[in-house]
Amino acid sequence: MSRHLLKFSVNGVAREVEVPAERLLIDLLREDLALTGTKEGCSVGVCGACSVLVDGVLLSACLLPAFRVDGTEIRTVEGLASKEGRLTPLQQAFIDHGGFQCGICTPGQLMAATALLGEDPHPTDETIKHFMMGNLCRCTGYQGIIRSIHAAADEGAARA
Repeated sequence: MSRHLLKFSVNGVAREVEVPAERLLIDLLREDLALTGTKEGCSVGVCGACSVLVDGVLLSACLLPAFRVDGTEIRTVEGLASKEGRLTPLQQAFIDHGGFQCGICTPGQLMAATALLGEDPHPTDETIKHFMMGNLCRCTGYQGIIRSIHAAADEGAARA
């Protein structure tokens, strides 16, 4: 079985890891690097619980072979808050506006919403619904998620 030596950055920290060829990014993050915020839900890339940013692109970690992240910058939910633990406006909005219920989908929702706000700092309801449709919430918390994204966008606008 072949192995790959990977050099990449996770949440701003340079990493070097050797993995088997069949290793998935979700397993690299959770098992090898102990970054357990990224959740595995469906294992087929449709629920969004494992959403991460790879070089700024929103991807499903449960589908991505780990060797594909060699030379990239990965951002997980653990990399959203500041090093001092200060939450982003989006994370705070999820708390303040009911953007999460049970919490299983929350890391993926936060990563997808981070990508959305990076592309469109002032999204409409329709834009949010379209962009976030790859992230499922079994608790049906979608209205709270939409409110939270709008609140974070408003907070960003107020600080600009």
